[in-house]
Amino acid sequence: MPLDCGIWLEGIAGSGKTTAAVRRVLHLLASGVPAESILIFVPQRSLAQPYILALRGLTSHRGGQVSVHTIGSLSLQLVETFWFLIAGDAGFKHPQDLPNFLSLELAQYFMTRAIEPLVEERDYFSSVRIDRPRLYSQIVDNMNKAALVGFPISEIGTRLKSALASGVEQAHIYDDAQTCAMAFRKYCLEHNLLDFSLQLEVFREHVWAAPQAQRYLRGRYRHLIVDGVEEDNLASHELINSLLESCQSALIVCDRDAGFRRFLGADPDSAQRLRERCEVRATFEDSFVMGAEVSALGAALAAQLGAADTAESAADPRRALITEAHRYHPEMVDWVATQVEALVHEREAPPNEIVILAPFLSDALRFGLVDGLERRGIPLRTHRPSRALRDEPAARTLLTLARLAHPHWRLPPTDFDVAFALMAAIDGLDLVRAKLLTEMLYRRERLLPFAEVHATAMQERITFDLGERYDRLANWLNRYIDGGRTDAIDIFFRRIFGGLLSRAGFGFHGNIDAGNISMNLVDSAREFRWSLDFMSRYDAQIDLGLDYVRMVDRGVIANSYLRDWIADVEEGVLIAPAYTFLLNNRPVDYQFWLNIGGEGWSRRLYQPLTHPYVLSRGWPPGALWSEDDEQAMNRLTLGRLLLALTRRCRKAVYLGYNELSESGYEPRGLLLETIQSLLRRLAREEQHV
Repeated sequence: MPLDCGIWLEGIAGSGKTTAAVRRVLHLLASGVPAESILIFVPQRSLAQPYILALRGLTSHRGGQVSVHTIGSLSLQLVETFWFLIAGDAGFKHPQDLPNFLSLELAQYFMTRAIEPLVEERDYFSSVRIDRPRLYSQIVDNMNKAALVGFPISEIGTRLKSALASGVEQAHIYDDAQTCAMAFRKYCLEHNLLDFSLQLEVFREHVWAAPQAQRYLRGRYRHLIVDGVEEDNLASHELINSLLESCQSALIVCDRDAGFRRFLGADPDSAQRLRERCEVRATFEDSFVMGAEVSALGAALAAQLGAADTAESAADPRRALITEAHRYHPEMVDWVATQVEALVHEREAPPNEIVILAPFLSDALRFGLVDGLERRGIPLRTHRPSRALRDEPAARTLLTLARLAHPHWRLPPTDFDVAFALMAAIDGLDLVRAKLLTEMLYRRERLLPFAEVHATAMQERITFDLGERYDRLANWLNRYIDGGRTDAIDIFFRRIFGGLLSRAGFGFHGNIDAGNISMNLVDSAREFRWSLDFMSRYDAQIDLGLDYVRMVDRGVIANSYLRDWIADVEEGVLIAPAYTFLLNNRPVDYQFWLNIGGEGWSRRLYQPLTHPYVLSRGWPPGALWSEDDEQAMNRLTLGRLLLALTRRCRKAVYLGYNELSESGYEPRGLLLETIQSLLRRLAREEQHV
């Protein structure tokens, strides 16, 4: 491909587009192009891993390093670079001071500080029956979508009310959300805080408008590689469009029939406009992933839902489907574990070539799958983004131990939390014996030594081996307390993880998920400490450790950490929500689709304060969102999802079906209906042959 023009590369998933783009980067470097003049632009950082791996270890190229950015990382870098030039005009109260950029967790924390008094005083959201952190995260989401699409945050309430308000109560909810968004924005401007929405607004309206910033970007980046453009947003597309004016070469990669990040602001229609800016257009049609039957399955399901125009296939899609009906949900979970065992041990399938997917991964489903696979000796890992930190067992254990180690907080853990922490922290300790230890030895916010269990029969029931491990944990905590240590909370987490919990005999040893979650908690706490140190210039000093634990206890939605997305694929079977797997963008041999009767495969989560389609560029302001719109979008969403999943599957799809759901109801979701309709149609056609 030429190195002096813009190229639009389009094709289905698995057709080699990213491989071609990676080779282009390497070819640019081999041709003498300075590395610092190359920009790789992706919708989320995990999608840049093929490029990062290919560039790792290269030493023969010229001119610094290749830049890899998302709209978030690039706008942050430029706002920080040109801060003192634009801070005053942007409305910040302290333009002479440095900015503080907020992660998702910190945005929720500072939003709570900014609007909680207002919410309590005026009784906002009294009719909304979901947790406050979920409400506040939806307000953050509204502000982010406004910034990505390019309309003022002051219009959020009006847009939602005109499209969705079906009564006075719902209109009041949108008004309350609007008031809270404006109050949070005012708080940020007063304290030099930039959440993602404000960061992007400042970038678009002030930094990008500055001639110095435009000269910097256009002068530095002469070669542009854009991957996953269909998953990116309008703000990114506008920036790419502007950079195309000065780039010597560009390669824009688009995945056909995708756009899975719509709920995060993805705009595939906007991406297509960039096609007209490219002189060369290429298409990759053939898949290097799917077998013929899997390809036929994806095409047939998408066609059944009217989600894509796909060619007829001579292959029988039924040969790619493996399923067995079960009456109850636990029976289905056990069947899945048995089938995975057969694939690994009998058919010698590598565990990392198997994924188990569901629309939502509940705690009960995750526990059943993990327990079933571990009992069969199958290595595994799980990934559940957008969860509260407190909902992760490893994080909950560390938080309980932190409470025990800091009695001056006056925040003693409950007996249940202590028992749960002991069970998770000590390898081999079950919940019954953990509760017995708690009842006998948890006193006055301290853990007494195992020798305080005077009954020999009770000691033998717990076992002296587990008692010795318990003593090591209790002694570690008591030495910390008696030594008067006041480590920063992130340092405490790191010390107890590295010094005890990750050692042999303790619960985090060899546990990949626990290790990742622990490091996420360390990173989260460290960022919290740094930000609150920053805030001390404008606000009263607080106990950082105590305030952090309280924040997590409230259920703050966790940040997304790159280590969760790029965990080594050799680690085992992946258990994840379906969209999480798709955004990892890697193919596997076998997929399990669970709870196929559930509505979660097609119906979006209920979010009373926001709406991903109404707050998009494609929705006309003032138009009413109807039930017909909802149903049409459900069918399109499911069709695109199934097409994307099959395009990332080589050999077969296993369907997990149970007649009664986890809640005991008979499921009647759109995925089950679609599969049944397809099978009936194929059976009729077979009879007519």
